[in-house]
Amino acid sequence: MAAWKLLSWNVNGVRAIAKKGFIEWVAEEAPDVLCIQETKAHEVQLGPEITDLPGYKSYWAEAEKKGYSGVAVYSRHEPISVQKGFGEERFDSEGRTLILEYPDFTLFNVYFPNGKKNKERLQYKMDFYEAILACWEVLRKEGKRVIFCGDVNTAHKEIDLARPKQNEKISGFLPVERAWIDKITENGYVDTFRHFNQEPDHYSWWDVITRARDRNVGWRIDYFYITEDLLPDLSNAWIATDVIGSDHCPVGIEVQVGK
Repeated sequence: MAAWKLLSWNVNGVRAIAKKGFIEWVAEEAPDVLCIQETKAHEVQLGPEITDLPGYKSYWAEAEKKGYSGVAVYSRHEPISVQKGFGEERFDSEGRTLILEYPDFTLFNVYFPNGKKNKERLQYKMDFYEAILACWEVLRKEGKRVIFCGDVNTAHKEIDLARPKQNEKISGFLPVERAWIDKITENGYVDTFRHFNQEPDHYSWWDVITRARDRNVGWRIDYFYITEDLLPDLSNAWIATDVIGSDHCPVGIEVQVGK
């Protein structure tokens, strides 16, 4: 067996982060798989210094709208298959999902919608949640082990944000959003970070305008979840709060592959 390091990071613009040491950071961290969200770019707009990192093949899903959304995966290992989106046009047109199948698991890199704009976007977010869960459940019934990661845009419990009481009526901590995370955990999806760490004050996103990161007034909204059948192969999970360059920081897990 071998240990794979998987990282996930909402970079808030891949062209912006590339100017802030991103490429050097990837070389230093040397993840087996790196998932990034909110790329805000089409692959054709990017140079090889971003798309062709040494030792990696990259895969991209972009929104129809320029400069919006988008996800990408850098992988050291050739996947069995790569799929953009999960088959629903109104979600896939926003470039929010890449699905990579490996021999030991199927990986979803997802930039989940934000529901703060208005009621319509909140409903879109909730519809997205239900649709992608249905997709995972189909794979599980086929005997697949699932990992999903990305910016879920919801803090699950009060421990997962610095000021829960003040945000109870704000999208990102609404009861209906949190109930969906309750549902996936009840269905056998494991929050990898909380599997190892039950302590407060661990966050992955901070508001830039209020300089919230300086005071660690944050939200934990970036996750790696795995299906329960992967738990025996999970050896670590962490939040890399020391990595700067975005309003989010990377999160990671280590899993054993190849039996």
